[in-house]
Amino acid sequence: MSENGTSDKGESGSSTAIAAVAALGAAWLARKVITFGWKQVTGKEPPGDPHDPHVGIAEALTWAVILGASIEGARIMAMRVATRRMRHAAREIQQ
Repeated sequence: MSENGTSDKGESGSSTAIAAVAALGAAWLARKVITFGWKQVTGKEPPGDPHDPHVGIAEALTWAVILGASIEGARIMAMRVATRRMRHAAREIQQ
């Protein structure tokens, strides 16, 4: 994808794969950081089972929103940074 949101036809499979790996790593790290933060703030493990009657709806929804937004934000940032660096490296090689 180009910076204006349109698809780049010249993007190689390797840059797409590298961006995907970066996104996976960022999502994993974000989940670890958010889980640690949740434990520090609340003093308990984050909700894991949506069917658990001991977890209130507010707590479950709060966890879902925080985790979802954080992981998606980290994933998007990692993909953009990886893609930008690959393009920059390709331009330097061509020069």
